Amino acid sequence: LQLHHSGCYLCGGRVVSQWRELEPVTVTVQRVRPSGMSLSAQPAGGQVALGHRLVLSCAVAMGTSPLSFSWHREGLGAPLGTGPRLQLHHVGDNDSGQYRCQVSNRDSVAESDPVNVTVL
Repeated sequence: LQLHHSGCYLCGGRVVSQWRELEPVTVTVQRVRPSGMSLSAQPAGGQVALGHRLVLSCAVAMGTSPLSFSWHREGLGAPLGTGPRLQLHHVGDNDSGQYRCQVSNRDSVAESDPVNVTVL
């Protein structure tokens, strides 16, 4: 179902030689709150060597689109990026910490559990 499928529906048919209709039914399609977020890190385990690349991915099990993503690290106010993936091309010592993904669908916002990143 899509949001535009909301509306009034009725069923009709021919019984013998007479057309009959059932009472109309109103259907309202509602947005589903984003849920079931899971984070993954590459390299696995969130342990990355100094100067190497780190990729974090956020998957959403349920939620009405369009979905928007933002990435946050503990202790920083501004988002680090948008989209279902965050790439840090040359990690530094200050990139260690807990990372979370926030997912929004206009009506509600959900936040993932954190993933711990350690720069070696």
